[in-house]
Amino acid sequence: MKIGLVGKPNVGKSTFFSSSTLAHVDIANYPFCTIDPNIGIAYVRSPMKCPCLQLREKAESEGRGHQYPSSEERKGSICHPRTGFCIGHQRFLPVQLVDVAGLVPGAHEGRGRGNAFLADLSHCDALIHIFDASGSTDIEGQFLGFDQSYQSIVERSIEDIQFLQDELDSWIFQLLSQGWSRGTRRVQSEGERGFASFLLDKLSGIGAQSTHINQTIQDFIQQGGDVSTPWSLNEVEQKNLAKMLRNRIFPIVYAGNKCDKSSNLQSLMQDLHVQFTPCLSDLELALRRASESKIIDYIPGENTFSIRDRSDLNDGQKKALEQMKTLLEKHGSTGILPLLEHIIFDILHQVVVYPVQDENYWVDGEDRILPDAFLVSLDSTCKEMAYKVHTDLGDGFIRAIHGVTKRTIGADYVVQNNDVIKIHSK
Repeated sequence: MKIGLVGKPNVGKSTFFSSSTLAHVDIANYPFCTIDPNIGIAYVRSPMKCPCLQLREKAESEGRGHQYPSSEERKGSICHPRTGFCIGHQRFLPVQLVDVAGLVPGAHEGRGRGNAFLADLSHCDALIHIFDASGSTDIEGQFLGFDQSYQSIVERSIEDIQFLQDELDSWIFQLLSQGWSRGTRRVQSEGERGFASFLLDKLSGIGAQSTHINQTIQDFIQQGGDVSTPWSLNEVEQKNLAKMLRNRIFPIVYAGNKCDKSSNLQSLMQDLHVQFTPCLSDLELALRRASESKIIDYIPGENTFSIRDRSDLNDGQKKALEQMKTLLEKHGSTGILPLLEHIIFDILHQVVVYPVQDENYWVDGEDRILPDAFLVSLDSTCKEMAYKVHTDLGDGFIRAIHGVTKRTIGADYVVQNNDVIKIHSK
């Protein structure tokens, strides 16, 4: 999965990116600190406990718990992830994040990095629009200070949210308008299917799929649009079509960064009329780096942490950590991980599946327990999941065995969250 981080300059996108991936990138309090896109790996928790918990519980009930030792750091987990990690039977899976340069009004006309910015978003499954919930930056990303009035914060946030949507809509409208006359001719010769093919041809380069196109056409028709005669659509109708396509190709969720500096966060969440997640990117980055340095024990997404050894800290460090803990407990989390999980599991409707080579012990050929965990679409079949693992498994698919029920399942079986599956292939 690939998620793009977008927004105007100087709202904390690079900090959000670093706190999610622990990648070291330039972070500064001025516009266009990021020029080329940063790409890194973040991790999201599976919505269900890792199946390694079932193995441990079964072994312990049979007096074989000693067969599955686990370190204190892993808190009982016994699986061996090749990618990601597992702590306390919480499986963390990798997703790709792309942090692109700040977008300014007029990007589709060449301002800032122009269409180079927009092209960086190609093939993203979803976008996180990070805006400044403190109102401390203007529309160009210039820092104004954290003492802004509540009304100014509301106005700047609304402006921020709206302009990015407008830029993306204008970008897609431009892509369509460049060949609109050719598209209308295809409709005359091929009908509605020709129009769908035209849209897919124009937009496949930015990640559009046939499902996006077909769903948008149906939505457009339901709202009174006529795709049988697209040559009759005026500019307003074409722009509306572009907006609907953007909604399908690039689902957007909103992150209100610097929320601890907002004068009235609760009221802001009501007055903006868009659902957003309050985020504390600076705090998450500090927590992740302190955890990486073995100063604290912190599991991303949790609402507290523990200090490992106070005797190694000076008074200033102790005070800073206590302030961090108070802020974290006040907000419930930094918002970063819950937002990523909302995208993966609620917006993109992914489930977690564990392919294994042995359906009884849930290991691969090297006796590693549950080494792989894949994100697949909610409606994926067993055979489609096999292709996700390896093309040869999909091509030679014969049948599969469900690791929990031990039942034989066929190619059309729709995989479920936490399925453990052994694939038999030619």
